[in-house]
Amino acid sequence: MNPHVADSHGLIRVHGARENNLKDVSIEIPKRRLTVFTGVSGSGKSSLVFSTIAAESQRMINETYSTFVQGLMPTLARPEVDVLEGLTTAIIVDQQRMGADPRSTVGTATDTNALLRILFSRLGEPHIGSPQAFSFNIPTVRASGAITVERGNRKAEKATFTRIGGMCTGCEGRGTVSDLDLTQLYDDSKSLAEGAFTIPGWKSDNFWTVRVYAESGFVDANKPIRDFTKREMQDFLYKEPVKVKVDGVNLTYEGLIPKIQKSFLSKDREAMQPHIRAFVDRAVTFTTCPECDGTRISEAARSSKIGGINIADACSMQISDLAEWVRGLDEPSVAPLLGKLLHTLNSFVEIGLGYLSLDRPAGTLSGGESQRTKMIRHLGSSLTDVTYVFDEPTTGLHPHDIRQMNDLLLRLRDKGNTVLVVEHEPETIAIADHIVDLGPGAGTAGGTVCFEGTVEGLRTGGTITGRHFDDRTPIKETVRKPKGTLEIRGANRHNLQNVDVDIPLGVLCVVTGVAGSGKSSLLHGSIPASAGVVSVDQAPIRGSRRSNPATYTGLLEPIRKAFAKANGVKPALFSANSEGACPNCNGVGVIFTDLGMMAGVSTTCEECEGKRFDASVLDYHLGGRDISEVLAMSVTEAERFFGEGEARTPAAHAILERLADVGLGYLSLGQPLTTLSGGERQRLKLATQMAEKGGVYVLDEPTTGLHLADVEQLLGLLDRLVESGKSVIVIEHNQAVMAHADWIIDLGPGAGHDGGRIVFEGTPADLAADRSTLTGEHLAAYAGA
Repeated sequence: MNPHVADSHGLIRVHGARENNLKDVSIEIPKRRLTVFTGVSGSGKSSLVFSTIAAESQRMINETYSTFVQGLMPTLARPEVDVLEGLTTAIIVDQQRMGADPRSTVGTATDTNALLRILFSRLGEPHIGSPQAFSFNIPTVRASGAITVERGNRKAEKATFTRIGGMCTGCEGRGTVSDLDLTQLYDDSKSLAEGAFTIPGWKSDNFWTVRVYAESGFVDANKPIRDFTKREMQDFLYKEPVKVKVDGVNLTYEGLIPKIQKSFLSKDREAMQPHIRAFVDRAVTFTTCPECDGTRISEAARSSKIGGINIADACSMQISDLAEWVRGLDEPSVAPLLGKLLHTLNSFVEIGLGYLSLDRPAGTLSGGESQRTKMIRHLGSSLTDVTYVFDEPTTGLHPHDIRQMNDLLLRLRDKGNTVLVVEHEPETIAIADHIVDLGPGAGTAGGTVCFEGTVEGLRTGGTITGRHFDDRTPIKETVRKPKGTLEIRGANRHNLQNVDVDIPLGVLCVVTGVAGSGKSSLLHGSIPASAGVVSVDQAPIRGSRRSNPATYTGLLEPIRKAFAKANGVKPALFSANSEGACPNCNGVGVIFTDLGMMAGVSTTCEECEGKRFDASVLDYHLGGRDISEVLAMSVTEAERFFGEGEARTPAAHAILERLADVGLGYLSLGQPLTTLSGGERQRLKLATQMAEKGGVYVLDEPTTGLHLADVEQLLGLLDRLVESGKSVIVIEHNQAVMAHADWIIDLGPGAGHDGGRIVFEGTPADLAADRSTLTGEHLAAYAGA
């Protein structure tokens, strides 16, 4: 019998994809199968999967809504592609970190808190109100007054209104209260005229800040601050905003403390410049709120309990324990609610996140934890024939947990869904039905399909991925001798159980263990501040399309100065964010046209032709090149350019050498940060931090987003750091890094309260021979021992 015509659409067809660095890519992807996209970091995997296939699917779904609804949604432009056929609804599970807002927790981000609030509003004793009464984001509101009801004969009536919220009034639902250390803001032995302020950027001649205080008339600018009267001190520190005239200009005077809170403390700490962040860390102390003891919730909400447990207790439990507690509740009146809540909590446990608690701030989750938390709502979904798109779902997973993740991907496929995965992990590549390998290189050297087919075909296909697929780093036989130790005593942060450990210095030390065993708590939370540690964590690089590798690493500073010196003009001319910017596009290089609910259009600026600089700036040259040509260079090309001849600039050359060391030689200096892949951003951060003065480097999973071929280069970089006299401590799950270590500290044996203990300390060879821990078993299997 002939198949039905409706069954003939078994492929997603992509023809002529040109997004980012893709070079007219045309492929066919089988539906209802697991397809893995491989290739070196920056080869175009995300451009094909996320920026082309998933983006177009989302755009077409958005177009089915009314124009009013579309106006409220993010606008998406059609990707640069000729033909896209056979698309289905795409559900994207990416590695974008969850919002670092202090009010966002694991419970609020997954809607689990909403279910708990309803449960407590129905079963909690004593009954205190609706679900809102248990929410730490909703304050209690009371109002009274007269209202006029427009009905028949108008009549004013007295009315009172009360909304009970669960927010703690002491910390406004944040769990912590901040206190400013005034000694870090000013030197009270000096007067304002003598430059008493010690706040970054507050110089004594600063018209907008310092002179407003000095010439406001509220304080005596020539008197040391310690001699201020009580009234002057009150006005100096706490006065409400008021208009004052300084040199004939109307300005706003405001007390120092509210001004600092608005200008520094309202910003996300991670988005601050390093010197500002250092100032905030010195000047501000965060302490647990004494009113709610850090639970964020009001006393009334904490008084309502189910079987002796209040909502704060439930949120602070490990999720696997909370699931057990919910399972024990037998209340037919809320049976559907209990079923939904239990399903969500079981999904956490199933996906390997049972060690988290619902009150864990969302901003503290690693990239891998964020991605798996987003997967929660899709597990057990009844939807089929959907395209699930994953971005390196094994990030942050111990080899033991990768099997669990593989089972989940196969389960989604077996329900009749198309699963597209961008991945570097050989264990996940091995379970694919279909493989698309992009390359051959990164950046401009990538963007083409090198191989399509099965795992066996990939192994013999001759591509970089195929050649390195079965690579095994041998376990190091002779290890370096430590030159000292870094002592950690009684570490009990999060789930650590009074851990005492001596971390060897002068060697490559790897800290490993299953996800949630306490690795980050030990290294990021327990190392004494006096140890001089340079920490490279997984926090994302923040930056707009104006930011690029040259601005982020500080490379542009010596380049601007070199141009200015060679041409006898000021450095600001060579910045597209300052005086040298093209006046037509303000230094962006493109003109954006907003089209309301339709996708905005960006066209290359006609005046500067996308070069971002004013035409007069491009008349100035250094070594025969103008500033736009320098920013278009790759790191490798620029390293040669600034290393010799007329353009020789040692400060710029040193930064470029570090970028080349971490394997970013192919990046162009002016490439917007927003177009970099996850692996590229991590290595860019590593290159920047390598310049810091510190003897101990702590790296958090530096192999994230790295291709198998690049891991070898990373190991070489770690060796060079150790040989130059540095101590390198790495949190890592990658067995190649473990095998290459001089010393391994293994935490476990499990996650959450089943972890937090040292289960092994010693050399990789001893760990593999011992096989007493999960890590040891997997390392032995990896090395074929």
